[in-house]
Amino acid sequence: MRLHDLRHACASFLIACGASPRTVMKTLGHSQIGLTMNTYAHVLPEVERAAVDAVAKKLFG
Repeated sequence: MRLHDLRHACASFLIACGASPRTVMKTLGHSQIGLTMNTYAHVLPEVERAAVDAVAKKLFG
């Protein structure tokens, strides 16, 4: 396992646990949020689905 793999796993777990993109950016030491989001955006569909479901539940019960 490479160090890069551990960084990637850390970022993926942080996003999956609901950490904000800015928190992930700071944890990884990225200087720009775009780098973080472009690199780890593939993790977000599950998080996005959960957010949409939560909003729908609030709106429609």
